[in-house]
Amino acid sequence: MVASVQSGKFDRSLVEGPLGKAVWRLAWPTMLQNVVAGLQGIIDHAMVGQFVGFTANAAIGVSWQVILVVIVFISSLFTGMAVLVARFSGANEPEKVNRVVYQSFLTAAALAVIMACVGYVASPKLLDLVNAAPEVQQEALPYMRVMFLGGIGQIMFFMLSGAFRAAGDVRTPLKLGVWLTILTITFNLILIPPLGTLGAALGTVTGNLLVGVYGIWLIFRPGSVIHVHTGIERRPDFSIIRALFRFGLPTGMQGIAMNIAGVMLVRFVGSLQHSAAAQAAYAVGYTQLFSLITWTSVGLMGASATIAGQNLGAGNHKRAAKGVVVASRYGLVVATIVGSMFLLIPNHLLQVFGMTEPLVASLGVQLLQYLSLSGFFVTIALSYTGGLQGTGDTRSPLVISIISQVAIPIGLCTVLQMSRGLAPQDIWMAILLGHFTRALLSALRFHQGRWKNISVELDANR
Repeated sequence: MVASVQSGKFDRSLVEGPLGKAVWRLAWPTMLQNVVAGLQGIIDHAMVGQFVGFTANAAIGVSWQVILVVIVFISSLFTGMAVLVARFSGANEPEKVNRVVYQSFLTAAALAVIMACVGYVASPKLLDLVNAAPEVQQEALPYMRVMFLGGIGQIMFFMLSGAFRAAGDVRTPLKLGVWLTILTITFNLILIPPLGTLGAALGTVTGNLLVGVYGIWLIFRPGSVIHVHTGIERRPDFSIIRALFRFGLPTGMQGIAMNIAGVMLVRFVGSLQHSAAAQAAYAVGYTQLFSLITWTSVGLMGASATIAGQNLGAGNHKRAAKGVVVASRYGLVVATIVGSMFLLIPNHLLQVFGMTEPLVASLGVQLLQYLSLSGFFVTIALSYTGGLQGTGDTRSPLVISIISQVAIPIGLCTVLQMSRGLAPQDIWMAILLGHFTRALLSALRFHQGRWKNISVELDANR
């Protein structure tokens, strides 16, 4: 039995006092962090669009769609970690928090090494899978391989941000995110002009690695809310690792399902008459501009998960439920603002990425019109998904995602392709219907309240 070492004091305002302020205290740094992180991707796309052309936009877009399948699965561990950290933080048990984070670090590092090896070898086949045009593949292959090889930095960034956030410290993830964006933009400004798409990959990987190292140093520093001290058990603790997979694996399967669906959507886009132009419009409109909504909503999902998990750990079910509703309301405000921009100034937004070619621009404007409505459904869905995952119900979002993000959009595109052939607006409508279904089912499942009875325990003898 390891002697307990007190970590930095947990923020008890999350389980006590005014609820709206508590949710906002969690939400705004996380939303800002994700906007800042999303800005990095937007700048990457804008620079390669200006220096290389829209084929580079398509290359980064299709590469990320494939890479995310792997990254999201590994990141599922962090959902399991967040469930445990939030619950033990709410119960004011710091030593259990420290043990969970350290074991998450070991497991994530091992998986990152496997990802690098397999991803490098499999990259050419993965690009064939998404129907990337030959000129797109030429740009995408070196980008994808570098991203796989250097993916450990990004994985550590996601893990550490999730750990601090679940423990109630939202300022540290914001600081990490700001430094990540500053470093990545700096490296990309230097590397993209001479190296193009490859420079974007090298800049992103370097920034992630430096911030990942700094974040690891933080959890070993005394006084942090999470402190991996010298007395902690350093060997793998399979009781904790099993718990990570117990709560995290359904989220990993959910992420894989959603991103495989994304790969299939890219494949459908690649089957259109003007595939390179459509893939560029999809990469910029959906992957980048729509991230202004998705990244803020992902921030709200993290806030929702923390507020729900900590209050459940403190035995306050009603406060947990109300916190999720408050988070979704914040998201609707953001969706209204961004959606209005999509409708009022779409061409100006697309021009930032060098998308001035008439066909590419017209497809991008058309897509943004659908996404202006889709944003409302995404923010509701993610807020309630956070509430479910934060309390330990990670299986329901898996089922909901398979129905809403796979069966409906992929099924609709398949039927239309076989019956009369696909048009771009068919794919855009399929995306919208999937988001609507996900929002509806997520809200209904959370309000059933079955998450109130989920228990979390660790082996007391370690």
